[in-house]
Amino acid sequence: MKRHILLTGAAAACLAALHFPLATEADDHDTSRSLIISSAQPFGSLDVSLANEVRAALNRAADWLATQQHPSGAWSDTNFPALTALALQAMLGSEHPHRKQITEKAAQFIASCVQPDGGIYVKVPGRKGGGLSNYNTAICMMALHATGNPAYTRIIQNARTFVAASQYLGDDDYRGGFGYDRETQRAYTDLLNTYYAVEAMSKTADVEDKRPAGEKKADIDWNETVKFIERMQNKPSSGPENAGGFFYNPTDPKAGTSTNKEGVVVFRSYGSMTYSGLLALIHAKVDRDDVRVRSAFDWACRHWSLQENPGMGSQGLYFFYNILSKCLAAYGVDAIPISGDRLVNWKEELAGVLVRTQKIDDKTGHGYWKNDNDRYWEGNAVLVTSYCMIAIEHM
Repeated sequence: MKRHILLTGAAAACLAALHFPLATEADDHDTSRSLIISSAQPFGSLDVSLANEVRAALNRAADWLATQQHPSGAWSDTNFPALTALALQAMLGSEHPHRKQITEKAAQFIASCVQPDGGIYVKVPGRKGGGLSNYNTAICMMALHATGNPAYTRIIQNARTFVAASQYLGDDDYRGGFGYDRETQRAYTDLLNTYYAVEAMSKTADVEDKRPAGEKKADIDWNETVKFIERMQNKPSSGPENAGGFFYNPTDPKAGTSTNKEGVVVFRSYGSMTYSGLLALIHAKVDRDDVRVRSAFDWACRHWSLQENPGMGSQGLYFFYNILSKCLAAYGVDAIPISGDRLVNWKEELAGVLVRTQKIDDKTGHGYWKNDNDRYWEGNAVLVTSYCMIAIEHM
C-alpha cells in the first residue's frame, strides 16, 4: 500500500538532496504537498530485527497484563472502569492465547458499571471530580465497541446519550468542551476530556443506525466542539515556541506560561496536549489542509522528541507515546521533517524507545511499563502498559 508524507518545500528539497525517488500524489511537478517515497527501507516500516523485538515486547506485555486481571474481569482500581477499558483495548490487539476469555470477562465487568443515566462509571462520593464520569464513559464505550459484540450496542447507545448531554454549552471560554464530571454543573472543560469525548463519539457513530425506529439519535454539537479545540490552540501571536501547539484549558497552564513579544502572558504548548488537539480535529473531520491542523502538525515537527513529553519532561510521558502513535497513524504520515531538514521514521524511533524501556520480570519473563514520575497516574503499571501496547498496535 502506498503511504503519503506531507512535507514542506524545505523537506522536499532535503529528499531531493538525498536522491530518494519521488512521485507526487496528483502532480509530478509539485513537490510541496504530497510525496510517495520508495527506498530499500521505506518510512513507516520496521526492519525485521526490530519488528521481532516489538512483537516479543507486545507478547511479554500481554502475558503480564493477563496475570494482573482480577477474578471480576477488572484491572487495577475498580472505582475507575476506564483502567479496565484501556487494558481491554490493549488485549484485543494482542495475540494472547486466552484473549477471548480475558476480554469477555473485562467487557462484562465494564457492563456492570453502567449507571441508570447511561454513563459507565462508579460513583465516588466526596472525591473532586467524583467518579470521572465523562472520562470513564468515553473510554469504556470505545472498548465495548471494539469488542464487536452486538450485545453491547444498547449500552453504547445510552453512553453516547450520556456523553452528548455532558457537553458544556455555557457562554464562556469553556463552551463546547467536556470536563471530568457533568454532575458538578460548573463551568469547567479541558482538552483531554474533550479529546476522549470526540474520539468516542466518532468511533461509535455506527451504533446510531441501530436505534429503534423513531428514537432520537445522540450526537454532540461538533461546531461548538471544534471552536473549543481551536481556543486551546496557540496562535502565531503567542510566539514561535508556542504557535500551533495546544494547552490544557483556559485557566490551567499545565506546562507553565511564557510572555510574547507584546508582553502578553500565554500558556505554553506541550506535546501530549498538542497531539490530543490534533487527533481531536481529525476525529471532528476538520480537513487536513486546514490551518489549525497544519499548524499543529508543524508544532509537532518543530518540537520532535521521544526523550520527553515536550514541555512537560517525564510527566505524562507514556500517555504522550500513546497519543502520538494514535495521532500520527490517523493523520497518515510515516516521516516527520525536523530541524535541519532531517526526516524521522517515527514508527522506528518509537518502537525502539518502547522496546528499551520495557521492564522485565526476572521470575516470569513477562514485561510491563511504568513511569517513575507518578503524575497523571503513570506510576500505575496497568495503565502505562495499556498505553504502550495500544501505541505499538497503532504502529
